[in-house]
Amino acid sequence: MQDVSEGILVLRKNRVKSNTSQQFALRSTMPYHRFFKIILCIGLSLIFTACSSVNPTISDNTTTTTPTIIATPPSQSVANRVVSLTSLAADIIYQLDQNKLVGIAGSSLLNQDERFANIPRVGEGRTPPNLEKIVALKPDLVIGAEGFSNQIINRLTELNIPTILTKVDSWQGLTELTKNLASKINADPQPLLQRYQGFLSSNQNSNFSALVLVSNQPILSPNKSSWAGDLLAQFQIRNIAAELQGKSPIQGYVTLSAEKVLEANPETLLVVNSPFGERLLDNFQKEPFWSKIKATQNQRIFEFDYYGLVNPGSINSIEKACQQLREITQKSA
Repeated sequence: MQDVSEGILVLRKNRVKSNTSQQFALRSTMPYHRFFKIILCIGLSLIFTACSSVNPTISDNTTTTTPTIIATPPSQSVANRVVSLTSLAADIIYQLDQNKLVGIAGSSLLNQDERFANIPRVGEGRTPPNLEKIVALKPDLVIGAEGFSNQIINRLTELNIPTILTKVDSWQGLTELTKNLASKINADPQPLLQRYQGFLSSNQNSNFSALVLVSNQPILSPNKSSWAGDLLAQFQIRNIAAELQGKSPIQGYVTLSAEKVLEANPETLLVVNSPFGERLLDNFQKEPFWSKIKATQNQRIFEFDYYGLVNPGSINSIEKACQQLREITQKSA
């Protein structure tokens, strides 16, 4: 999930500063190569796919995707010294067996969690992990994110250090990753898997559609091939952008014009705030089309944290997002 999340963060940090009319012109006329430069402007070498310019349609189909879990080289039967380069894997390992986690890549989520205060850092934020620091910890397993940690993982593989590259963009991906990591460290995954199931609604029949908005320049919304899209499906919320496809630098997300949002006229809007503290709703409220949407008129706008809905982030973040979705479905019953 790191690759998608990084792309969205870059979009947010590199918005074009303009007045409202210029913003609308930008969305409709900005050449694709200029749009692509927004993604690449801070030096990310990641290239993604999937976006749309077709009409939004409502779909309640649930998609099951297979998580990416690549292990190289073959590791020993049980790992006892694990370094995690992702916050989610670090949290999973810690909850399976806290004694096995010997190093992490620092992030805002982990730095705010006192459980990880005394665990050595091998990197911080989007700074590449330090190879020497990782090797010094003598790990027998290093966990990275597909599309984000590939370079450092390849170097560790050359040193014959067992590694795993992971990608979680669905609920099934979360459960499969948990099972896989549990097997690597010889831990029982069932208590954690049972906790996951407790996050979901039981016998909840949602009867409404929703549109998730994660950026306003351009307007980005997750389709079914994303963590956010799959999470909505788990709560039987009809995602307006679920079936949309097209060309985009961010896999699992589609771009929408203001006109397309108005055409879809969602009855519920889920607006995702930036992890940097920016309130996305403030930006949308300045747009002329915003007051014309059914969700705005009926006060059906709900704000979400970035971690949990867009980026799984941690188990606690996932639980919080699920709690919000459960409350929304209950209000709509």
